[in-house]
Amino acid sequence: MQSWRCTICQYVYDPAAGDPDNGVEPNASFDNLPADWVCPVCGAGKELFEPI
Repeated sequence: MQSWRCTICQYVYDPAAGDPDNGVEPNASFDNLPADWVCPVCGAGKELFEPI
């Protein structure tokens, strides 16, 4: 699965790890994240992420 980087703070969402602190289980693809999911570091919306 592809990782995605926040264009604001450079946080990298790694699908293999998920975001368990915010209710996202490991192996959740970026496309399947809830619409209201935001960067856990800076609060940027999904639209501000880019594939890497």
